[in-house]
Amino acid sequence: MISYDLTDEERELSAMVREFADTVVAPVAYEADRTKTLPLDVVAQMGELGLFGLPFPEEVGGQGGDLFALGLAIEGIARVDQSLAITLEAAVGLGAMPIHRFGTDAQRAELLPDLLAGRALAGFGLTEPEAGSDAGATRTTARLDGGEWVINGSKQFITNSGTAITRFVTVTAVTGERDGRKELSTIIVPGGTPGFTVEPAYDKVGWHASDTHPLSFADVRVPEGNLLGERGRGFANFLYTLDEGRIAIAALATGAAEGCLEAALDYAATRTVFGEALSRRQNTQFVLARMQLRVHNARLAWHHAARLRDAGKPFKTEAAIAKLTASDAAMDNARDATQIFGGNGFMNEYPVARHFRDAKILEIGEGTSEVQLLVIARALGVA
Repeated sequence: MISYDLTDEERELSAMVREFADTVVAPVAYEADRTKTLPLDVVAQMGELGLFGLPFPEEVGGQGGDLFALGLAIEGIARVDQSLAITLEAAVGLGAMPIHRFGTDAQRAELLPDLLAGRALAGFGLTEPEAGSDAGATRTTARLDGGEWVINGSKQFITNSGTAITRFVTVTAVTGERDGRKELSTIIVPGGTPGFTVEPAYDKVGWHASDTHPLSFADVRVPEGNLLGERGRGFANFLYTLDEGRIAIAALATGAAEGCLEAALDYAATRTVFGEALSRRQNTQFVLARMQLRVHNARLAWHHAARLRDAGKPFKTEAAIAKLTASDAAMDNARDATQIFGGNGFMNEYPVARHFRDAKILEIGEGTSEVQLLVIARALGVA
């Protein structure tokens, strides 16, 4: 039996994060977006609140929570700023969680304390120019030579890879061949390693304050002990991480959809058209009602998937459903909110304009909408 009710502790967490988002994140979101700068002082405050350690056990420096708790935090921040929400999601799900789950005792002891405290960030280098959803097309290689991995290749669209507090990236690479197929492994590459170049940041449509770079590796040498997890298990480990990430992205998209609804409600109540508030017009009321419907369905979907995962039950299909439902909700609500704002909705100073630009990536990252449909179709036995 999966419950959608929040515990008292979960309600307190949600309320705390939402207050933090309204009082700390929202006031700096426009300027951070305009200057394309990740506000590291806000990241530090998120660390002080324990947000980066939410789903980790207390014995490793975490808060003893779960994926559901992380989702509540991501949703609360995404209401006002998707860039900081994705910074949190990627830092936990792609940066710290692989270390916690697959790392050696020495790797966890060295890397987790700063990651869980928000003092350091880490990236996960998977995507390449020819390998996105098809991770099996990976071309980056790593070979052993004298007790070191020698890495060559490139990655693209890597979040949290070039900040002043980025400590390392975990890279997927072809380390050989097994049963006629590429053997994929994951390797930790510390920042500043010779041959490892963080290329200039992308000029993106949205998520301007989120740190995103292409990476290149030219005869990069790291110790053999930097292998993360079992050799040849990189792809399998990635798939589990991806399923969890889809739930987290669904929570982010739900927050974005709710942020659009909140902004549209406030604007419609104060904007006067032909002598009456815009919210008094039935057409506007119907638009707002559909926006609320989308938020409700998106939240139910990610709650269900997260509860399944935290209960140790299969959740792959439900994660895909949640990600698809919530990303659609975010895009549709961003479009409708921008329309309600009219000309003001086209001005970047208004949050709905930022949500409109930011929301599109939610239909692409962590598996495109088409990939989610394929996952769902396979569960039905028709693909």
